[in-house]
Amino acid sequence: MTAPSLDALLPLAHDITAALTSADRSRRLVEVVRRALPCDAVALLQLEGDTLVPAACFGLSEDVYGRRFRRNEHPRLDQLCANDAPTRFPADSPLPDPFDGLVIGGATKLEGHVHSCIGCSLRVEGELVGVLTADALEPGAFDHVDDRFLAHLAALAGAALRTNQLIEALHERAEHLGVVARDLVSDAMQRRGSLLIGTSDLLERLRREINLVARSEFPVLVTGETGVGKELVVRHLHAASTRADQPLVYLNCAALPEAIAESELFGHAKGAFTGAEQARRGKFRTADGGTLFLDEIGELALSLQAKLLRALQQGEIQSVGADEIVHVDVRVIAATNRDIDAEVRAGRFRADLLHRLDVCRLNVPPLRDHAEDVPHLVGHFADANRTRLGIGPVRVSQEAQRALAGGAWPGNVRELENVVARGVLRASARVEPGEPVSVEASDVDLGEPRAAAPAEPPPPLPAGTASLREAVKEYQCRLVREALEQANGNWSAAARALGLDRGNLHHLARRLGLKG
Repeated sequence: MTAPSLDALLPLAHDITAALTSADRSRRLVEVVRRALPCDAVALLQLEGDTLVPAACFGLSEDVYGRRFRRNEHPRLDQLCANDAPTRFPADSPLPDPFDGLVIGGATKLEGHVHSCIGCSLRVEGELVGVLTADALEPGAFDHVDDRFLAHLAALAGAALRTNQLIEALHERAEHLGVVARDLVSDAMQRRGSLLIGTSDLLERLRREINLVARSEFPVLVTGETGVGKELVVRHLHAASTRADQPLVYLNCAALPEAIAESELFGHAKGAFTGAEQARRGKFRTADGGTLFLDEIGELALSLQAKLLRALQQGEIQSVGADEIVHVDVRVIAATNRDIDAEVRAGRFRADLLHRLDVCRLNVPPLRDHAEDVPHLVGHFADANRTRLGIGPVRVSQEAQRALAGGAWPGNVRELENVVARGVLRASARVEPGEPVSVEASDVDLGEPRAAAPAEPPPPLPAGTASLREAVKEYQCRLVREALEQANGNWSAAARALGLDRGNLHHLARRLGLKG
């Protein structure tokens, strides 16, 4: 019998760089071996942990693809893995062959024991990636195959197998990133900007709390009324965290039908239920390594709360219809506009889940508590809508500013944003494209004005004040000057009297022109 030529291996070299799927490349590799060697069966096995998994086979029963070959249970395969050089097993070897009884003979029925067996470990840069075996029913079938040919075959097969692994990893990563891209909550950042707009003490305090909490790995519970900007706070938390370069994945628990909630959170296996034609990763696996934002957590069904608790406690999830438990590394940030403590007392939310989520709580204040930030927000939203509508510069009249500052804003920042957007749109209809747009009081549709608090009347504004902004600035200047006078020029004492951080007072004084 003629020894195989190295030319028989050329197709393997070509296939390594060809645009083939992993399955096609594996099948073609086995086909080359089958043609080059006088064998009845060929098996390409990929190493996964301590187990060899069939990647492609020839001449073996189909059920071999459902088998897994542990090294410690198959001494021949273990010996192949241990040897760097090709291995030949004599026909009378006492070691059981893993493919005995699985070789398909010429009559397409399973034959008896294998009599000739050769194989080689497949290594890339010294790392074992799999094994390649060839079996024959005839003793001495491989006597004319020299070790040099087998060594070249092993090198090319190892490279092909590693190429398959890299391609599969890239495909999996691409699929993962595709899911992430659909789940990333980027629209609000683009629509509402990426900044917490305002200079009030409440917002300054919130910024400090965000920066402090973000650096930890603790779960965070963000509370606040509808429209206060909880989602924006979550984005800042993620952006300032050590996971900033990983996905931020969003799930609205209020919009989650209970029938599919478990699948959305933890995924499902193919065929787990009617209509499950493909496996689904679920939000936890999509967010693996990053942050999962559970919005409106107070709306989550009690039946799901226990499973969410396990995921938080153990870092373990189990997809619907799957047997295996998957470990994930996810930081959970939850948000709610409900009184979550009252929900616990009413039995609608699990106390143990709240304790797990409520390691750090951030409360986002309603707009009425920092109304001094309204002018800043109005300017921000006016400019954002200029870009969105593709119009000229947008100016908001003094009358419109006063009307907006006097609004009740039960819908908080979100309501203010919508009112400004409608006002800019209406005002833009009066001018030609590209010309300046002036938003008047008649353009802003407000509800009932906010009722004045039954307190002492504010000090009179300076006569001839041209705008609300100038009036606020003059009032701030007066307060700072008086505090400094009473503190004999001591900035720290003045800051304490005004309830400000010393650094913030210096910043405010520079902005007001009181300090260089």
